[in-house]
Amino acid sequence: MSDAKTRLALFDLDHTLLPIDSDYSWGVFTQEIGWTDPVVFKERNDEFFEHYKAGTLDIHDYVRFATEALRLRGPGEAQAAHERFMRTVIAPAIRPEALALVRQHRERGDQLVIVTATNEFVTRPIAHAFGVDELIAVELARGPDGWITGEISGVPSAREGKVERVAQWLAARGLGWDGVEATFYSDSVNDLALLEAVDHPVATNPDVGLRGIAAARGWRILDLFKEK
Repeated sequence: MSDAKTRLALFDLDHTLLPIDSDYSWGVFTQEIGWTDPVVFKERNDEFFEHYKAGTLDIHDYVRFATEALRLRGPGEAQAAHERFMRTVIAPAIRPEALALVRQHRERGDQLVIVTATNEFVTRPIAHAFGVDELIAVELARGPDGWITGEISGVPSAREGKVERVAQWLAARGLGWDGVEATFYSDSVNDLALLEAVDHPVATNPDVGLRGIAAARGWRILDLFKEK
């Protein structure tokens, strides 16, 4: 690799930098604070999560479902709830090993980007908690009042969409894949397309499918958290 290339460190978020799924956990949190029906919501949230793990998730349907309570509550209540979510759910889940991994790339001078299939409302404060300013997440469409509509804006950063969104991010900075030396950390076979697109794929806390692929291809496997 040429020294002229920009070094890029891309990180998936859920089960990669976090030992939990922030999207699913936000759904559970909305149940706990009384925003959603504890029986009906849990059943649908669990169903969507199983589809995600199986690679069959309809992300548009999921985002409509996952943001419904936000839409109804409005920005003020949503912000206050998310601050509580960060304190009670996310902060305890941020592990020293994950912070150290991000810090290692920062100290190398790499450009840091979190690339997640979870929406921007849930994940932007989490990215900031890791000290990462650049976030590629599912962008939420907004109505004339400036509040979210439940629809997705642009290409959702899920599966192959992650490759497209990273390419858009690069192009906006006058770069292409040939101008960067990219590393990507992910736990999920759902991220196979982006793992294949980078120079240094790292299967991080990998699910069974990704662990097998990584072993077969000689990719680095990183079990970041001591317990699985």
